[in-house]
Amino acid sequence: MPGSENLSGIGHLACAPHTPCDIVKGMPPRICVFCGSSSGIRPSYAAAAALLARRLVARKISIVYGGGRVGLMGTLADAALEVGGEVIGVIPRSLVEKEVAHARLTDLRILGSMHERKAQMAALSDAFIALPGGYGTFEEFCEILTWTQLGLQRKPCGILNIDGYYDRLLGLFDHAVAEGFVKPVHRELVVSDTDPESLIARLLEVRTPVADKWIDAI
Repeated sequence: MPGSENLSGIGHLACAPHTPCDIVKGMPPRICVFCGSSSGIRPSYAAAAALLARRLVARKISIVYGGGRVGLMGTLADAALEVGGEVIGVIPRSLVEKEVAHARLTDLRILGSMHERKAQMAALSDAFIALPGGYGTFEEFCEILTWTQLGLQRKPCGILNIDGYYDRLLGLFDHAVAEGFVKPVHRELVVSDTDPESLIARLLEVRTPVADKWIDAI
């Protein structure tokens, strides 16, 4: 990819970000995890990140994430690496220069911008999970969810809702349906669960619906 450095040369035949596809049966999937560069105030957040990592590795699922060594990002990567998992980090050069990149990943891809980072993460991944995080996590998850809503891809999108962290965001999605801004079929694109193993299983089985985004006739 122009403007990127692939430090291990690992490749993957995943769908491009603008190509519809579901998880291909029989092929080892990669799941992208969006999460905070902070750990939050509850120990349960870090515990959930570590447990999710171990559950993914146990299923032979590779992890794609933002490439950081701090916060929940670092916890996720360290937990997966400790049990022999493949972890692919995707990070913009500006954050590498701030010394927040993880140094022990299977594959660290350094890109020129945040926009390139998101496109690369999407291209590498077959499904997406949001752990607790801040504005960046919200934005990444909602953008990838919008790509699925628009039919640019058919990749499952999940939220691991630890200690009710995402209750209000899920409630906002429901409110958007009630107010006529989101179709009920598109609300179903968000798979949420409180248990990592259950969420992974559901994402591996889900088939994303195909429907026009527009509620009003054009």
